[in-house]
Amino acid sequence: MSLGPGRYRSRFCNALRSSSDREPAPEQSIPLQGAYVRLKSNRETTDRPNSMQRKFARETVTAIHNGKILGIRAGTKPHRIIGIWAVVVEGRVFVRSWSLKPRSWYRTFLEEPRGVIEVNGRKISVRAVFTRSERLKSAVDQAYTEKFSTPGSRHFVEGFKEQIRRDTTTELVPL
Repeated sequence: MSLGPGRYRSRFCNALRSSSDREPAPEQSIPLQGAYVRLKSNRETTDRPNSMQRKFARETVTAIHNGKILGIRAGTKPHRIIGIWAVVVEGRVFVRSWSLKPRSWYRTFLEEPRGVIEVNGRKISVRAVFTRSERLKSAVDQAYTEKFSTPGSRHFVEGFKEQIRRDTTTELVPL
């Protein structure tokens, strides 16, 4: 019986083999209402409790880290994507708001914490998580200082260190 070349044949043949002949798939743990359930999967994941967030792909984080401007649209209502400064700390993406006007992206996230970012022409749905940790806020201060080191940027970097703007530190988490 000839099935032809390619993946279809190998998948079909694997399905015909008895379960004892098959190679075991890597195991992963996923949380289910606070408990861990062992599943077999071809994807490589790590154990994480419900409170931990999903992560962006490594390529996305690298693009945000290397880029100066991140496109963002806060909320789910249709409007334009604007450019803001973003930094990467511990592999996580953080942003701060310069303006606290009533119609700013930050105020929109306070009302509706879902939105979209644009990285390398690709739109990614995100959720805004507001940071309270002083340790993370200090790390974000340092990341802004290192990333935006030009004389023209210095004014804004120092402004981001003011308490009112530090309190707007927001982590963007993919949905």
